[in-house]
Amino acid sequence: MGKDFFAGEVLYFNKPIGWTSFDLVNRFRYKLSRKLDVKKIKVGHAGTLDPLATGVMILCTGRATKRIDEFQYQTKEYVATLKLGETTPSFDLEKEIDAVYPTDHITCDLVEETLKRFVGSIEQIPPMFSAVKVNGRRAYKFARKGREVELKAKTLVIDELELLECDLPVIKIRVVCSKGTYIRALARDIGEALDSGAHLIALERTRIGEVTLEKCLSAEDIDSFLDNIEIETKENI
Repeated sequence: MGKDFFAGEVLYFNKPIGWTSFDLVNRFRYKLSRKLDVKKIKVGHAGTLDPLATGVMILCTGRATKRIDEFQYQTKEYVATLKLGETTPSFDLEKEIDAVYPTDHITCDLVEETLKRFVGSIEQIPPMFSAVKVNGRRAYKFARKGREVELKAKTLVIDELELLECDLPVIKIRVVCSKGTYIRALARDIGEALDSGAHLIALERTRIGEVTLEKCLSAEDIDSFLDNIEIETKENI
């Protein structure tokens, strides 16, 4: 049985660092269109990842793009690396460090205790450098022009928050959370809760629902994947 990309297929990819989510969609759509010898085919993704993040991305083609909301609402898991004692305007490495804070008072035990405060239902203000809409425009468009806008807090659910490594001032955490959670904003809030600052220095999405990294193709696999599968053409539908 061949793949029918017009009727709809769901594919799992490990997004590379430095790529936007759209870069991955665009690359796959271009290669798929050439393979099918068509000018246009629908390809969308479920759950944006920042360019500096890696990990699980679900791509849907054809009529399967109607399932995007279904995947977006599934629980997500991340492994995040935070640098304590320093902040950036973007809460990650996109922008330069803008402030430095004390970290001498922070211990691994204090980190463990502080993380417990973020498990369950929490209020989170999204980052300015995000795709959240303000008066119909994306927040990052205001941020990149140096304009301050007020973003409203959103209610989110953190199901699990585990300290994986503690090599102060760097910590690595595992986060299981609901749709709409900004891990960069969580890093900011953890830093503040520790009476210091923090920003994200690495982020990997390890799971969406039941889809784990082990089930994902790499971007480099696109050509060989398309070359080695039987494809239903538009005329077969």
